[in-house]
Amino acid sequence: MLGRLKNISKEKNLSSLMANVSVAFLGLVSFMLLTRQLSKELFGEWVLFITLATFVDLLRFGLTRTSSVRLLSGADDQKQKNILGSTFKINLKLLGILTFLCWGAHVALLIFNLEINNGYRLFLFYYPFLALSNLSWNNAMSLFQADQNFRRMMVVRLSNVGLFCLFLILNQWWLKLGLLEIVWVNIAVNAVSGIWCSAKNWDGLTYLKHAKRNVEKELVNFGKYSMGTLISSSLLKSSDTFIIGMSPFLGSAGIAMYAIPLKLTDLLGIPLHSFAMTAYPRMSKKSIEGDLGGVKKIFYSYVGIITLLFFPVALVSFVFAEYMVLFLGGNEYIDSLPLLTLIFRVFTVYIMLLPIDRFTGVLLDSINKPKLNLYKVLVMTFANIILNVLAVFVFKSLVAVAMGTVLFTVMGIFLGFYYLKREIQIQSRQIVSESVLFLKNLKTHLG
Repeated sequence: MLGRLKNISKEKNLSSLMANVSVAFLGLVSFMLLTRQLSKELFGEWVLFITLATFVDLLRFGLTRTSSVRLLSGADDQKQKNILGSTFKINLKLLGILTFLCWGAHVALLIFNLEINNGYRLFLFYYPFLALSNLSWNNAMSLFQADQNFRRMMVVRLSNVGLFCLFLILNQWWLKLGLLEIVWVNIAVNAVSGIWCSAKNWDGLTYLKHAKRNVEKELVNFGKYSMGTLISSSLLKSSDTFIIGMSPFLGSAGIAMYAIPLKLTDLLGIPLHSFAMTAYPRMSKKSIEGDLGGVKKIFYSYVGIITLLFFPVALVSFVFAEYMVLFLGGNEYIDSLPLLTLIFRVFTVYIMLLPIDRFTGVLLDSINKPKLNLYKVLVMTFANIILNVLAVFVFKSLVAVAMGTVLFTVMGIFLGFYYLKREIQIQSRQIVSESVLFLKNLKTHLG
């Protein structure tokens, strides 16, 4: 029994899921502590700062992550040094460009005395420090992923997320530090993980002398093709926060309030991402073999079963919305409870739509139609931005922003099914029948 449990613990998919769940759990604890340590306005500024930083980090490392993982897989020691050194050099250049742009914009704001949300000011001044501190451990993630070393990936991620969470616990009861100190501690804990990765030669810093121009070119040429989907999907998740932050009416308090119901969807995205990662290679294999019937069968069963699993979560969220808001946000948000409860309940509809939307995109990629998936994401992104602008500047309503999220997701589902019906004659009604068949077979196997 112990041997079996040990083998299960080493299983790569489980290790990956454990890493994501562990980081997400500490992220949730940190989120709850921050809502209790900062006022609505200051918490809104933090959310805007960290959302912008996450968005830029995703683009920054997205340019090289996929291509470096691809090249590192199976590379010998010398080639590995070339790739890691070249990746680090590219990211150093990007850091220099971003530092110039951020601090240049910050100086321009000071010279012309322009008024913008303080969260944007925080980003422009402090992001270069954060970008430097997280450079090494982010670069090391490519090596971990290529080696399928999810345990090491988890330990490195937990080292900064865990230290930050520990600081916030101490801050809650003893230190009582403010927003700027919290930003600096966040930079410091990222630096701890970065220094560790550099000391272990995981990041490529010591291999800078091995960087080669042709390897750099290969990394960028491959990576740039994934940037379109990456930028679109990132904006899809972040544009709500960015646009609310531009509103003089909603501002930082609006960001803080909207962040609480939005956190639920972030948490649900973790298991959904794991399911998608499991389904993608299975559907891709069937597609390569020419078994479109098998591809469709996997799609139908995954969409049906996962939607069924999400239904009780959505129902519980709808019924207990008030308690969940207070649990996430604390007493600071009691006065906004009716509004946040309504937004939360709108998001329960979005929760039910997530599996269908996600798996239409996965299926398009599986049948080698990534361009159509890019079109789908682009349409959803533009729709989301337009709906957000209307909701924030015309209706001045956070509920309208949440309703816009539901609308653009519905659009994405219809567009995804349109492409799939055209390409492989998918039939939405078969989702129910295949799901029922899957459950019957599962019951037979368990019985």
